[in-house]
Amino acid sequence: MSVLLSPLKLRGVELRNRIFVSPMCQYSCADGLATDWHLVHLGSRAVGGAGLVMAEASAVEPAGRISPGDAGLWSEDHARAWAPAARFVKSQGAVPAIQLARAGRKASTAVPWEGGGPLKLGEGAWMAVGPSPLPFDAGYPAPRELTPAEIGALAARFARSALLAGEAGFEAVELHFAHGYLVHSFLSPLSNKRGDAYGGGFDGRVRFALEIAAAVRRVWPERLPLLARVSATDWAEGGWDLPQTVELAKRLKAAGVDFVDCSSGGLVPYAKVPAGPGYQVPFADAVRREAGIATGAVGLITEPAQAEEIVASGKADAVLLAREFLRDPYWPLRAAAALGDAGPWPTQYLRARR
Repeated sequence: MSVLLSPLKLRGVELRNRIFVSPMCQYSCADGLATDWHLVHLGSRAVGGAGLVMAEASAVEPAGRISPGDAGLWSEDHARAWAPAARFVKSQGAVPAIQLARAGRKASTAVPWEGGGPLKLGEGAWMAVGPSPLPFDAGYPAPRELTPAEIGALAARFARSALLAGEAGFEAVELHFAHGYLVHSFLSPLSNKRGDAYGGGFDGRVRFALEIAAAVRRVWPERLPLLARVSATDWAEGGWDLPQTVELAKRLKAAGVDFVDCSSGGLVPYAKVPAGPGYQVPFADAVRREAGIATGAVGLITEPAQAEEIVASGKADAVLLAREFLRDPYWPLRAAAALGDAGPWPTQYLRARR
């Protein structure tokens, strides 16, 4: 019996397998509203057999988007726009999930195929914010430093977006605390130079993340899982690192988070990332063992045997695939065949199973 293809229970939700679709920005929204593209993009991965299908980073307020094409979940209209995708994903046997985010100092950029750099004033640019007025890179504007009152209001916005996620039909929410976006920029001493309760030592730098997690857990149904994506290291001297991630994971667990999605990097442009097959798996392994919380491994996981080994050996409870799912929406069905399992084939496709 394949461990990769065995069920995983998070709170009151049972996932049919341990293959998750990682959240991937599609940069295809207008005013943050999901479209038919999202229905087909997410729905095809559910048909393809994934256990959990995660909708992309969705901003909790308009200025929280990375680009004008980013998704949002800050109003009833946004919940209604997401509902068809969530409903279809569930109908195909997968758990519909969504990632909630706030872009921070990396906000107000063009979509990738239009260059991806900071927008100019005549291109609809808006003010980026952060823990401190430190730009992400040369050519990026310095973000405006958030006040303590604004930080508290943002935690409430995450909670409001979680309520809207429930209205849309999502059954899991992931908090985006990674890749150099707002919450990660509070965590790292390279970007957080504050002298108040949200800066300084470890306790101050993690305060914002823990307040968001607590605020969301208070409104998110008890039976539904809450996930958090973290960058386990900045890959830069003096930055956020794995021991701090482990301690944060312990505190997130106490705040009601059920699963930590272990990625890395994104905070500084000069990071030296030793990318290679499964290069982030050790982070998921360490957090799982040392913090006692379920974890997901992500990053250049492409082969069924590789994914099976990760979960069967206890390095992670699930794997998250991104680019490989863009190449092959039916990767779980291919993995099932490779691992000697029938796989979750939809009845409409059974004639093609061999």
